[in-house]
Amino acid sequence: MTYDGWDRRRFTTALLGPEAVPEPTPVHHRVARGVVVDATSYMLCLATPQGEERFLYDRNTVFWRGGEIRPTELRPGDDAVVRCSHEGRLLAEQVWAQTARVTGVIVEREGESLLIDPGHGRPRLTVVLPYRASGRISVRHPRLEPGYLFDAVGVRRGGEVWASRPVTTQPPHPLDATPRRPPVHEYSTTVEGIATWYDPAWGRSAHLDPRAQTPGAAYPALDRAGHEGRCDRRTPCLPVPLLSTGATLGIRNDRTRETAVVPVIDCAAADSWFCDLCPTCGPGAAGRIASLTMISFVALGGRLEAGCFNATMTVATREE
Repeated sequence: MTYDGWDRRRFTTALLGPEAVPEPTPVHHRVARGVVVDATSYMLCLATPQGEERFLYDRNTVFWRGGEIRPTELRPGDDAVVRCSHEGRLLAEQVWAQTARVTGVIVEREGESLLIDPGHGRPRLTVVLPYRASGRISVRHPRLEPGYLFDAVGVRRGGEVWASRPVTTQPPHPLDATPRRPPVHEYSTTVEGIATWYDPAWGRSAHLDPRAQTPGAAYPALDRAGHEGRCDRRTPCLPVPLLSTGATLGIRNDRTRETAVVPVIDCAAADSWFCDLCPTCGPGAAGRIASLTMISFVALGGRLEAGCFNATMTVATREE
């Protein structure tokens, strides 16, 4: 018998007390996601589930659409994510448009296009490697061949993702040749590693898919009995405890020191395929602890174009 996340938190609270499953942290006061209606040199108008919202800029506001752009280069119809200033929701601190990420195994290559299998039974994605980005990507992903892992951020164009920059350094061997990691029998409730992000709505705007507004995290060590669907995970790089959907995680961005409690909502088996560092961060532990949804990652101070940040995860309870 399976239960949704709310049921799991309710039952765990009844058995172990409310401190065992802390309530998720609201993020919508800091982040907005919607469709660009209009963008001028001083204001962005975004259609969100709450209606049309307007955001002002200052000289420090950054705009990204495959690279840094001017605000007037935002296009009506773009799927956009806005991180608001700590000073108030009216001021945009950073804006991302049409941002997409592809993480998975290369299935085939044809010219400058790759077909990527993200695992978990999700649909395969086509990635285009434009000439201007190919050099940067090939430095960190030298083997663009079937069987090798791929992880890059770019922009969504139609049904394809045009890669802009790699997120990590590609492992030197195909996924099937990954050295087998020994099973872990003891876990800590606090784990240091890197947090990444994914888009649960697969680029669909908030008006078309309510998952675009979902806070939470996909997790690399889900209990198979507590997760519906396929989760083709391996032994993770880090000794993370086994959890079920509906559990909650405490996540801290070790650079910004911002923290949040997020619910586990999905499988992040691909995180167990990597044993990497975050290239844009300082020294830290290797390995991925969670993939935050796009809005949770942004709310914690993450930059979507960077793809990761050093993080500390705290689990209130251990599930067997």
